[in-house]
Amino acid sequence: MQIDHILTPERTFAGVQGGSKKRVLELIGKLVAQHTNLDPDAIYENLIARERLGSTGFGNGIAIPHCRLEDCHQAIGALLQLDGKIDFDALDGQPVDLIFVLLVPQEATEQHLQILKMLASKLDNAELRDALRAAPDADNLYRVMVGPGDGG
Repeated sequence: MQIDHILTPERTFAGVQGGSKKRVLELIGKLVAQHTNLDPDAIYENLIARERLGSTGFGNGIAIPHCRLEDCHQAIGALLQLDGKIDFDALDGQPVDLIFVLLVPQEATEQHLQILKMLASKLDNAELRDALRAAPDADNLYRVMVGPGDGG
């Protein structure tokens, strides 16, 4: 699975105002809903429910909030570069400024896990994280994330 199968330029956002984890998750619902047929409240509620099970802040300033959604028919990704770091209850205690959201169909358990694994491994690369943080706008952010050599 390649990143560009789940992420589109329209769902890539640079310089997003963070504020708090809750605000960012609400915003994600609205942003994703603008570019899909999904309900913003359903996205938010499901992401919050997932966060209650344990933070999706996975370290190095990265969070990968994810959930299954009933009306979702294929894996959908969104990438947010925040304008400042926010507390995300990350595993390493560090604040977060890069967020990759993953929404998958209700029944997509194995696919869901494979995509999460691929994202985690890709975002574990310090050079990639630095390039994502340095991207001046959403276009560049998208290009860095799907980048060359993204064989999935």
